[in-house]
Amino acid sequence: MSARDVGGGRRNEVRPVLGLTTYLQQAQTGVWDVRASFLPAIYFDGVNRAGGIATLLPPQPVDADIADRLLDGLDGLIITGGRDVMPASYGQHPHPATDADVADNRARDAMEFALVRGALRRGMPLLGICRGAQVLNVALGGTLHQHLPDVVGHTHHQQGNAVFATSAVRTVPGTRLAALIGESSEAQCYHHQAIDRLGTGLVISAQDADGVIEAVEIPGEHFVLAVQWHPEERLDDLRLFAGVVQAAAGFATERLGA
Repeated sequence: MSARDVGGGRRNEVRPVLGLTTYLQQAQTGVWDVRASFLPAIYFDGVNRAGGIATLLPPQPVDADIADRLLDGLDGLIITGGRDVMPASYGQHPHPATDADVADNRARDAMEFALVRGALRRGMPLLGICRGAQVLNVALGGTLHQHLPDVVGHTHHQQGNAVFATSAVRTVPGTRLAALIGESSEAQCYHHQAIDRLGTGLVISAQDADGVIEAVEIPGEHFVLAVQWHPEERLDDLRLFAGVVQAAAGFATERLGA
């Protein structure tokens, strides 16, 4: 699906606002070298091209009440990629290859867990991307493989040096993901971790040839879907962004009584 296939809409349709979580880490720009919240533009470009309005959510101290206040202004939520989830969140000690034991990541984990749980309580459309799939799984009580090469015996899923690998993923018939992208797809991957034990309520909606879980979702009327790959790296194919934006538009229409 190309950009021209979505997002046009009728003039009286509600354009939904989707919140995208952001990275919090040391960043350099010009003469500055500071802790910063940021997100690659391709994420919100995907939302915009699909007809949505993007707003960025910086990691910050959060509890259930603060998460609810943030969600009050949103029609959909996207949990984006980034560094590893803290292993303590799913009852494990860090693997030597796990890049998670930093204060910035603890802050991001806490905020994203609160946002995910709040979004699920209110039936808000949710899309997880790479780390976002892992956050969703852990938030629902699941666990992760901390270093996938130990499981599958190769490093294809994350080759390093910011080079995305292409993997063929096969969807599970009857899932929301299969309805969106068909029975298979070429996915842009950059991850050394993956879902192990599924969180409560989740089902597998795609795997690769190694049996690695590449997508999960919650069956039912609400849009809750997460993929282990990076759809923002292929904006000539907007089907996942279009799916969550369309669901968010429906959520907004009901919320606003439009």
